[in-house]
Formats: sequence, structure tokens, C-alpha cells
Amino acid sequence: MDKLIGRHKEQSILNNCLESGRSEFVVIYGRRRIGKTFLVRRFFNDTYDFSFVGKHEMPREQQLADFAKALQRYSSSEFAPELKNWTQAFDSLARLLEAKDANRKKVIFFDEMPWMDTPKSDFVSSLENFWNGWAAMRDDIVFVACGSATSWMIDSLLHNQGGLFNRITRKIYLRPFRLYEVEQYMDEHHFNWSRYQIAQCYMILGGVPFYLTLLNPHMSLLSNIDELFFADSHAMLRTEHNELYATLFKRPDNYLTVIRHLTQRKEGYTRKEISEQTGLGGAALTKILSDLEQCDFVLPYARYGNKRNNTIYRIKDFYTLFFYKYIQGVDTKDPHRWTHLSSSQQVVSWQGFSFELLCLMHLDEIKQALGIDRILNDSSAWRSRQGGHGTQIDLVIERADRNINICEMKFSGTPYIISADYERRLRERMAIFRAETATRCSTRMTMVTTYGVLPGKHSAIVDDEVILDDLFAVTDETK
Repeated sequence: MDKLIGRHKEQSILNNCLESGRSEFVVIYGRRRIGKTFLVRRFFNDTYDFSFVGKHEMPREQQLADFAKALQRYSSSEFAPELKNWTQAFDSLARLLEAKDANRKKVIFFDEMPWMDTPKSDFVSSLENFWNGWAAMRDDIVFVACGSATSWMIDSLLHNQGGLFNRITRKIYLRPFRLYEVEQYMDEHHFNWSRYQIAQCYMILGGVPFYLTLLNPHMSLLSNIDELFFADSHAMLRTEHNELYATLFKRPDNYLTVIRHLTQRKEGYTRKEISEQTGLGGAALTKILSDLEQCDFVLPYARYGNKRNNTIYRIKDFYTLFFYKYIQGVDTKDPHRWTHLSSSQQVVSWQGFSFELLCLMHLDEIKQALGIDRILNDSSAWRSRQGGHGTQIDLVIERADRNINICEMKFSGTPYIISADYERRLRERMAIFRAETATRCSTRMTMVTTYGVLPGKHSAIVDDEVILDDLFAVTDETK
């Protein structure tokens, strides 16, 4: 099995569970394909006292029959027990564990737990009884629960208002890889790609480990994307979209309505705008936005000067953005479509937007590069009341030292050249910002680019620079 990349904090939490003096109930959650099962398997080296994987859309009777076979296997018994319900299943599990060595922690791993909770099932109540009536009374159990259906994991376990209320001892929310982790993966698998190419890859696949495993190190980035998306109608990531949302959410239609709407404007929408334009509202929309945020599909961020009531929501999942831009509704039989499009102005513009999102996803690295990571600061977006093109700023960093970084993010294959016209627009934008916000802080024009700003007669407007290499750094928050 491949080497485990990163996940140092998560491994430390699991190690603490093994060394603690109490029984531990660990919930590991996160979007599909993010590496939850891989983390557990590699950390515990596939050595458990009991493990079971839920089956998608399989009735309770079959789930219980498979559970009985797992009990038989782990007990080395000749016969599998007959289980009529989950209460009997957990009682049998307790008896199995009681026969194990009392002087060490026993590890139980339930993968895809949401799939075990079939309609009219007694699964959750039986789990509550198992934990409260048996496992929590001991000090030698490590119960690890995994699942991709993040909303179920949160509602049924983390926010449980019944028998599991405040019973979860540890939670691990597994996030996508950051750039430095993707680079580690590439090095481990002998990709000879530059950081520029890795960034391009990230802007299509994001930091989703499973998607990275589909890449072929012997092919170029362009050929890899053609193979994964455009080779034919059954290309691996061409068909991923429907499976992705259907697996995460029991009723994905309204979620997809919100997702499709958010892909229409790069700077995102307020909740009020989403409600007005989708017809969704109230508690239903609140839950949809919360679930999408928890699954790393949506990024909520504040609008400068109006942070409490005007949160902006935008897509943060790179795969979803690429799918809706170049796959959904596009009828093409060209198996080399990405190679043919790669140098077009359309792709150049799309990369500019994707790089802005890449920067927003690596704010800690930007702040470290600016030397402000130890200073209290607040990040937000700003949009002028005057409206019109060019009167918005995607990243404003307000600092406790009374400085504000006005950030411009530009993706290019060479050092960025600031023209006379672009300098004029930057000065106008900063003037409008200062006038409308009436800020008394000093404003600093900050350029975040791939290879820096080319020195010239118009580059003096730049106060601070961050380059692509800085986004690959390890920070205190991410290591």
C-alpha cells in the first residue's frame, strides 16, 4: 500500500487514543475520496480486533448477515451467529471483545457507517446502548467510525441529541491536501512536474488524494486530464460528479441546485441572493449551505464592513468548478480536448479565476509569506457600492497593526508585467476602497503571482509580493 502523506495531526490524535486511559469514540468524517479509510488502514496497519464496512443501499437483513460473518471471522468460530437486529449484533460484538487480551486497547473500525443506518433501522439506538452500556464503562476500547455522508456523521453522531450526546471523545475532519502535500505525493510517485504544473493540476483536481492516484507519472499533465475527463463518455472523472453528490446526500437535487447556481458567478452570492434565485429558503437552505461547507464544496467568507449579515458563498471545490465549466452540457467527441484548449484565451481566463481560489484556500501560507501570521488579522472580500467592473477586491486582510493588505492575484507563466492601464485601475480601486470604507488604516497593494512582478516603471505601486513558491510552504497551522 502507498505511503501515508501528511496527516500528522490526525495520526497524533489516533496515537493519543491508543495511549489514553479511557475508551475512545473517534469520528472521522469528510467528503468522498478524501482518504478517511486510507488514513485508518495505514495508521493501524489493517490490524483490528473487529472491522465492518457498511454496504450502500443494502437492506438491514443483509447488513446483519454480513456483520455476523465478520464476527465469525474475527472470533475464528466455525459458525456465524444469527442476528435479528442491531442490538443483538452489538451484544455479540461485546462478547467477542471481552474474550480479547484485557491488557491492551481493542480497536474497532466501522467504515461507511451511514450506510448501516437503513430505513426503520435500530442502528443508532443500538450503537448508543453499546457505547453507553458497555464500551464507555471500560478503558480499553478504541471505536473508530468513518463515513463519507458528512451530514449523517454530523447529525447522527457529532450533534446527536440522544444517547450519544457529548459521548464522542475525538473527532477528525479530514480536509483536502494543501499544495505542499500534493508536492510530497508527486515526489513520492516520481512525477517530474514543476510547481507551476502542480498548481495547474490542483486548479483542476484540488487536493483530493484519490484523484491524484489516478494520474500517470509517465504522461504529461495535459494528457492526464484528457485521459481522465475526455477520453470517452466513461472517462473516470467524467462520471464522478453524479456519484459524488449522490453518495454524500440522500436527496441531492436541492444541493445540486445550489451548486449549479454558485458556479455561475466567480465571486459568489449572498444567502439572500441564493434564496431569491433558487427558490430555496428557511431551515432547508441553512442546512444545505452548512452541509456543503462541511463537505468542502462551499466557502463562506465575509464582506468587508458588513461581516455579520452579508456572508458570501462561493464554490471551493476545484473538481466541481472544472466539471461545470468544461464537462457539463458540453457535447464533444474530442479525446484530446484539454490539450487543444489549453492555450486558448478561455482557459487563460479560467486559470486566472482558479488561481484566485487557490490563493483563498492557502491564506495561512500567504499570511506567513507577508510576515503577518503572528499578527491578529481578519480576511474578507469587498465590493463597491458603485457597482460596475473592477470595483471589487477578492481578498482584503485587515491587520491589528492598522495596515490593510489589498490583494491582487494573477496567474501567468512568466513574471507579471504591470502596465500603465493596470496601474491606473489599481490606484482607482484603492481610492474607491478608502473613500467608501472611510478606513484610517494604511493600505498596502499586495500582489500574489506565480513568478513575481517584473520590475518596471509601473511596478512601484506594489508594496508586498507573494509568489507561487510561498503557497507551497508549511505553516504552523497546516503542519
